[in-house]
Amino acid sequence: MAHILACCSVTTRTNVAYCDIANCVAILYTDCMSDTNEKTPIARRFRGFLPVVIDVETGGFNPKRDALLEVAAVLLDMDDQGLVSRKQTISCHIEPFPGANLDIESLEFTGIDPYNPFRMAKPEHEALEHIFKPVRQAIKDSGCSRAVLVGHNASFDLSFINAAADRSKIKRNPFHPFSTFDTVSLAALAYGQTVLARAVKAAGFDWNSEKAHSAVYDTERTADLFCTIINQWNDFSIKQQEAIPSIKATEGI
Repeated sequence: MAHILACCSVTTRTNVAYCDIANCVAILYTDCMSDTNEKTPIARRFRGFLPVVIDVETGGFNPKRDALLEVAAVLLDMDDQGLVSRKQTISCHIEPFPGANLDIESLEFTGIDPYNPFRMAKPEHEALEHIFKPVRQAIKDSGCSRAVLVGHNASFDLSFINAAADRSKIKRNPFHPFSTFDTVSLAALAYGQTVLARAVKAAGFDWNSEKAHSAVYDTERTADLFCTIINQWNDFSIKQQEAIPSIKATEGI
């Protein structure tokens, strides 16, 4: 709006303001093009969305009833050649919310003791802000508009993140409310594998079963998988991408 006002030639006649609309539109268009050109590679690559890899460990499968016990997030970076890599890992142990259900089979599967004092667990609101704050900063630094959750069976992770954010009355959830990048689908396409351990091995990484079902370990391996698939696709399709016509970010919404 400031750009428009600065370029307007205004004459007041019976309290009516006249503006050189053509010049305003031209300058505003130039500013928009400049903003697009100044976006970071990762903002341009994913249509203004920032992929953030998330894994949660829980006390069951129902996000509204069962406890959220661990969250880990991996922030990603992209270089000028379009190669994606891990940048930072953030994690937090979480106290079960009041009245939360804790399914015994789920706890045996993950090996989590929710009430172990050495977990140094935080209340849900504090834990989510510990994760959300650096995600919001990464969105700002990258010139993106919002984060998109990357996960293996990503809808599960997103459902627990959204439910916890609602319980905590957090209004500025940085993640898109329903869109995700799911490494199950990506791995099925790239390697014919859908199980995380097998997909990670197919991508050329080791898998340590003893460390699995820790939010940090699973998130970092999921991030490695996602980055490898994206980077392989870039190698394969760079010429094809150059032939694709530019599409405005608002088209198809």
